[in-house]
Amino acid sequence: MSDWQGKRYWLIGASEGLGRALAHQLSKVGAEVIVSARSEDRLKALVDELPGKASFQTVDVSDIASVKDAYAAVGKIDGMVYLAGAYWPMPATEWDQDKADTMAVVNYLGAQRCVGAVIGDMVARDGGHILLTSSLTAYRGLPGSIGYTASKAAILSLAECLYADLRKTGVKVQVANPGFIKTRLTDKNDFNMPQIMEPEDAAREMFELMDSDNFKKTFPRALGSLFRVGQFLPDALYYRIFGR
Repeated sequence: MSDWQGKRYWLIGASEGLGRALAHQLSKVGAEVIVSARSEDRLKALVDELPGKASFQTVDVSDIASVKDAYAAVGKIDGMVYLAGAYWPMPATEWDQDKADTMAVVNYLGAQRCVGAVIGDMVARDGGHILLTSSLTAYRGLPGSIGYTASKAAILSLAECLYADLRKTGVKVQVANPGFIKTRLTDKNDFNMPQIMEPEDAAREMFELMDSDNFKKTFPRALGSLFRVGQFLPDALYYRIFGR
């Protein structure tokens, strides 16, 4: 269990959904929260809602200069949580290059840029905390998810590489792999989403991970276990089950 009082956490992608709920969770336990996204109005409203010390800084993760400027404005932090995400359902038969590129840039390249902005200082002082948000979809390819699944697999790989390099240092690296969360992104889906979670419930899962020494958390448990097992199935059986 960590002492959260007065710790400064930068949440990127916090104007909606899971990021917004996690900002409330961290603020309740005494952390100072700096929230970032593109929408200044949404960020201002969120800061006004939070019970503890909070501020906002706009950022566009698709623009590396914006990321660097935002970090310079935020200043020294104890932790960074990357939650920004873009999503459209997209089968290979309905390829949309603009949407595929946006998902790759926001979901993965934005995370890489934000890690790059903060990692130097954390390594230099041998202290800090990085939490990346991947997805259950990262474990293996799924139908109708061109762009999103690939970008989330890249996030998981990035987190694993960071952890491999930093696990014996003072820099804590973690990755969360949530399932379906009820947000404006999943509202685009027209299929059944088993065990879909409210943002507040998912935020509690995220906070439990942050408050632990574990590297990875996959949730909800039953659905997560199914996806983990799917990693080890032969191709013919996997695509018969998951390729519908």
